[in-house]
Amino acid sequence: MMREPISPPDLAVTKARSSIQQALAAPASRPLVEAFFDEATFTVSYIVRDSNSSACAIIDSVLDYDAGSGRTSERSADALIAYVRDQGLEVLWQLETHAHADHLSAAPYLQEALGGRLAIGEKIVRVQETFGKLFNAGPDFARDGRQFDHLFRDGEVFSIGGLQAIALHVPGHTPACMAYVIGDAVFVGDTLFMPDYGTARCDFPGGDAATLFASIQRLMALPDETRVFLCHDYKAPGRDVFAWETTIGAQRRDNVHVHQGVDQAQFVTLRETRDRTLDMPKLILPSVQVNMRGGHLPEPEANGVRYLKIPLNTV
Repeated sequence: MMREPISPPDLAVTKARSSIQQALAAPASRPLVEAFFDEATFTVSYIVRDSNSSACAIIDSVLDYDAGSGRTSERSADALIAYVRDQGLEVLWQLETHAHADHLSAAPYLQEALGGRLAIGEKIVRVQETFGKLFNAGPDFARDGRQFDHLFRDGEVFSIGGLQAIALHVPGHTPACMAYVIGDAVFVGDTLFMPDYGTARCDFPGGDAATLFASIQRLMALPDETRVFLCHDYKAPGRDVFAWETTIGAQRRDNVHVHQGVDQAQFVTLRETRDRTLDMPKLILPSVQVNMRGGHLPEPEANGVRYLKIPLNTV
């Protein structure tokens, strides 16, 4: 009798499960999380603190950008700076879950003010290659991730003071998406939204619905009690307030796109059908060409002015 092949164990997820279970059993190992919501882009940035030291990390910061005038400002980032300084914190990491398509990163501005190593997943090189070509960025644009201080591998362990953290590769929305397990919490970027809103789109270059389904199953394998922190919220129909924290158990039970019992084929059909109805994010063109550079704006041209490119009839 033929037997079904046995899938190899997912060592990174096993490691993450163990780390979360240890944190659930020891309150001192759970991070303190402060959220900062930018309603203009529906983005949530986080300061994640070790309760036993001054160590912290900043996740998915926002540089304010007015598309009509082409002007940037630092209001959102200054709120993070004020909190860090008021609380006497030390920033060890500036973490990006992916190269965002809906807001510009403020990481370089925050690094200058607060320090911290800028990090993202190692597959950012695929995003840089794809969008470097789209924006005709030229040979001076490095496509090896050097704009970041560190590129995480799947399952890589790092620390924020006494907090243990693990990077999980969760592609599908983009090829480079990472989730960060920190204590009993996981910061999932755009893979998941609140259970009543569903999941991330997969129609950007390098996105894939079947891949996202597999990534979400990795997250769903974490303990039910795991706190889940989202990068965005758009208020699902019938809900009057913004929300960005849930649990793995709630996602498994209630997520409208990918709750327990939904198989890959069903999810792919739903996701691809929905994606065909969506407009491109209004800030995708400025956001990606800044974020693929680690949040740095393009270099000034001969007249001293920085320019963003708008490829016509392409995206």
